[in-house]
Amino acid sequence: MGLIDELRALTDSGGVLDGIELSQRLAGIWRQDHLQACALVRPRSTTEVAAVLAYCHERSLSVVPQGGLTGLVHGADAAPDQIILSLERMTGIEVVDPVQRIAQVQAGVTLQALQEAAEAHGLAFPLDLGARGTATLGGTAATNAGGNRVIRYGMMRDMVLGIEAVLADGAVLSSLNVLIKNNAGYDLKQLFLGTEGTLGIITRLVLRLRERPQSTQMALVGLRDFSAVARLLKHMDRSLGGALSAFEVLWQSFYRGVTTIPATGRAPISQDFPFYVLVESQGGDPVRDRQSFEAALEAAFTEELIGDAAVASSETDCRRLWGLRDDVGQLTRGLEPVIFDISLPLAAMEPYSMELQKTIPGVADGAPLYLFGHLGDGNLHVLVPVPRDRHDALRPAIEAAVYQPLARWAGSVSAEHGIGLEKKSWLGISRRPEEVALMRTLKSALDPKGILNPGKVF
Repeated sequence: MGLIDELRALTDSGGVLDGIELSQRLAGIWRQDHLQACALVRPRSTTEVAAVLAYCHERSLSVVPQGGLTGLVHGADAAPDQIILSLERMTGIEVVDPVQRIAQVQAGVTLQALQEAAEAHGLAFPLDLGARGTATLGGTAATNAGGNRVIRYGMMRDMVLGIEAVLADGAVLSSLNVLIKNNAGYDLKQLFLGTEGTLGIITRLVLRLRERPQSTQMALVGLRDFSAVARLLKHMDRSLGGALSAFEVLWQSFYRGVTTIPATGRAPISQDFPFYVLVESQGGDPVRDRQSFEAALEAAFTEELIGDAAVASSETDCRRLWGLRDDVGQLTRGLEPVIFDISLPLAAMEPYSMELQKTIPGVADGAPLYLFGHLGDGNLHVLVPVPRDRHDALRPAIEAAVYQPLARWAGSVSAEHGIGLEKKSWLGISRRPEEVALMRTLKSALDPKGILNPGKVF
């Protein structure tokens, strides 16, 4: 038997795609190119994943794991001679326990599917991303995704209680812990969270759920300068007593882009402010929560932190406001985005962004610059849409303009999207040589043949 037939023997019907079936699939949500690989293997169980990895390990075949392909750093790219391992058919929500407030899921379950399953039990899984309908839980764990509500609930790492993972040689590590507090030895799940499938393949997870908020309060506010942004964050967090769940900042060019025709969104307040903030709080008492939220906004007006505000009065209003933040595609129509996900101390955010506004037009041949992000946790997104036929030529200079200044302010080249292929040459900006050396040691120990997602991270 050949390679494809042998892989098919390890999985059930339809478990292996090759040829046209494989090559017709897009390589990612922002991508125009298609998948490359000698085969795409789609196991239905941990047993099948283990069998495939054992087979590949014995033959020193490279394996590239894939989730929902919503990443932006080419962390799931495969070469024509490599095997893609997709967990798209491992979609079982095995347990939702409303007493322990946990869910046990297979890694191919989408974020939105778990959110809806938790909601049916009066619970919530608070991680949230614009790609919620496509991003998988295994992928979000492997990249330690963040999203819109990190300020209150933390990163994906903070929501994972236990995992099951398959090592490079096919050995299964089952550590499906359901306890919030468990200090019995090393926390082995951390080896697989945020390591982008380079140390093992996550197949199942135990995730912490929360009580579903009974109320959501939200407003879009306009601010006259960046110092007001930082002061407003502190003011709202203090005034809301821990209920602040999102603090999203939009620079003026972003706001104008998503509220001007042909955009579908409309400006709920003037387009003339240099900064806009989406402020959200969640709580358990709709009446009191509303009163607290409005009182906090009124005090912000009194202190002249806010120039204007549009306060949501319904769930529909909240969705419309979030829709403005999520409408990044409107800014890239007919263009190819060069998009960055970096983090900085809040005090460095203004001088860094001002430097970008001076340097990017020159190195990007006049392309626009859009800034937005989860500033409540120091995460800034940088978007530079360029003509497709100029993308490869312009990208290196744009990358240098974005990444090199981070070293001065102890910033990170990756806040939440990982390193993948795209950022590995810039890893030294954020990690010292001894840190990278230890990463390599872990890689050698767990994947001595280097078959798992080779070439990624470093």
